[in-house]
Amino acid sequence: MPRTLATVDRAVRVLEAFDADRTEWALSELAEHLGQPTSTLHEQLTTLTASGLLLRVGRGRYRLGWRLLKLSSALYGSVPWYAPAHDAMNALARGTHLLAFLCVLQENQVLCIARSVQGRDGPPVVGETQFVLPPHASASGKLLYALHGLALPEGARAFTPQTLTDPARWVQEAATIRAAQLAVTRDEWAVGTSGLAVPLLGAEGEVLAALGVSLPTSRLRERDALLRRLRDAADAVAWTLGYRPGP
Repeated sequence: MPRTLATVDRAVRVLEAFDADRTEWALSELAEHLGQPTSTLHEQLTTLTASGLLLRVGRGRYRLGWRLLKLSSALYGSVPWYAPAHDAMNALARGTHLLAFLCVLQENQVLCIARSVQGRDGPPVVGETQFVLPPHASASGKLLYALHGLALPEGARAFTPQTLTDPARWVQEAATIRAAQLAVTRDEWAVGTSGLAVPLLGAEGEVLAALGVSLPTSRLRERDALLRRLRDAADAVAWTLGYRPGP
């Protein structure tokens, strides 16, 4: 990897370590988390702080800087569907007491661009702090890959015995997902964690994102009720954006 690209990649990894569940890091803790020497990381943190992307809040402690608000505001302003989708996601979390999320497909990567921070209870579920999701083991990944006609990633990792890694099985499951406009996972990323995801559609019926919930597998007994909530939330967003399904 070229030196400049490697430098940017390290900076991105530092910034991605901050999220709603971990808003502040000490230098030593972050170095251990990232697997970097403290001396190297200190230099990166100093540069990011000088640029306004990080804020030093105490002796060796850092938070995200205010400059990121400007960048995020510009991004969200360029994505007209984000605000109604984000509202629907949070309402879904409050109504189900589950982790709700929004995911998009960027090239071949499934990115979780938002997750609920309110309305959740019960045991933690896998995926609460992930940004890049496994497309073959997450509900949103399966949904977006199927709806965009993408093949199973080469060398797909088996996270559990239930993880789908067979290309032939994926072809069949992808067809089922497209027909149902729904993806379901059961213990495929981690035993005890399952997921449901449905598409968010734009005015022309195009797939904008995946809206879903991650839940303890035991709550899949509520699948029909949860699916109604999911579809109602997604339909409301699509209607707001101007989508009018045919008869």
